[in-house]
Amino acid sequence: MQALIITNVLLWVCVVALALVVFALSRQVGLLHERVAPAGALAPAKGPTVGQPAPRLSLATLDGSSLELGAPSPDGRDTLLFFLSPTCPLCRTLLPTLLRVAADEDASARVVLAGDGDPDEYRRYASDNGVSSLPLVVSTELGLAWQVLKLPYAALMDGDGVLRARGMVNTREHLESLFEARRLGVASVQEYLELESPELESSELESSGHELEAPAGGQAL
Repeated sequence: MQALIITNVLLWVCVVALALVVFALSRQVGLLHERVAPAGALAPAKGPTVGQPAPRLSLATLDGSSLELGAPSPDGRDTLLFFLSPTCPLCRTLLPTLLRVAADEDASARVVLAGDGDPDEYRRYASDNGVSSLPLVVSTELGLAWQVLKLPYAALMDGDGVLRARGMVNTREHLESLFEARRLGVASVQEYLELESPELESSELESSGHELEAPAGGQAL
């Protein structure tokens, strides 16, 4: 009986010590989260200007529906325009995030997919990856208007057709940063960090920006 009591006491001591360790680690994780700058989409120098009306085009989706891009949205929602390619592996990894954005009942943005190439290939791609429910536009004119050079590339327009954020999006965090930039009222997360830290040297900003560039596997539109 005495041995059992001692064992239970030791176990409780271990449990309390483990709880303290977990608490300390959670505090450290929180501190790191506050100190580490968020990753933002890398906005190329060329292309439409954030804060200005987006290129306005009347296009047709693969299912035959008409679509006005750059025009005021009938329901007042934002529009997330995502450029992809069937041969882009990074694009495929972001499709689940796009579906979550589109399926969110409280979402203030609609998702529109765009590409350039063989329409039948895009139809098979959409069907195979479960994104047939999203509007898909295959248009060379659209890619030229946005001056898309590498993929994945995304742009966020508000309900009035004004461009609020754009850039190359290699990860889910990059894609989400477009909405964060929209919320903060800046062109990009990098711009927000620069405004918050004026003492940050431009060389450091350029260094952090290079980390967001598309890897060797990035696709050209």
